[in-house]
Amino acid sequence: MQNFKLTYDVDIAFCIDTTGSMQHVIDIVKRNALKLYPDISSAMKAKGKVISSLRIRVIAFRDYQCDGDMAMQTSPFFTLPDEAAQFEECVNLLSADGGGDPPESGLEALAYAIRSDWKKDSMKRRHIIALYTDAAAHALGTGSSSEHYAKGLPKTFEELTDWWGDAQNSSAYINRHAKRLLLFAPSVKPWTTISAWDNTILSPMALDSGLTELEYDMILSSIVNSI
Repeated sequence: MQNFKLTYDVDIAFCIDTTGSMQHVIDIVKRNALKLYPDISSAMKAKGKVISSLRIRVIAFRDYQCDGDMAMQTSPFFTLPDEAAQFEECVNLLSADGGGDPPESGLEALAYAIRSDWKKDSMKRRHIIALYTDAAAHALGTGSSSEHYAKGLPKTFEELTDWWGDAQNSSAYINRHAKRLLLFAPSVKPWTTISAWDNTILSPMALDSGLTELEYDMILSSIVNSI
């Protein structure tokens, strides 16, 4: 009799601060873009779990007050391994620049991620947001006077919290049982507040450090352990 294996459809939205200090994280993603699928699949197989589909999208954010049309750059989901080359091409376009003052538009990036086109037609699925920043975040709406500020974003932090949802308030945008939020961010607000959300883990990082203490193995293990 064959061992029973759990099969998962996994969607991951990478939210990456791409301001000037964050080159280290961008380099990690670029170097390992083609390894993500085999590495995640291998690690999951060791846990008796099978990845039936893996899709990844990228949301690169800076600061709506300072960076105009470069403040928020988003990709569609790429299905791996079939679209690995397109995913690699996407991340190779990332560059660390801009940003202005230290807080960035991280809450808007998180809102974009929550409203991703998540896969909904499978029994076992994981919807993972992994956010990387070495800065605090502006209040929602900061820079909204910019012509490039997206319409339909939450107006307040409370509204964003509702978008994520909890046991009493199930979100319309992301499945309560499937969702996972991984924060690699400084231990400052709003990240410390968000760390209390359902199914959320904050891995504290040094402020204004470029997350130089972060390594690929940490990224991989955090994703695998959240599935």
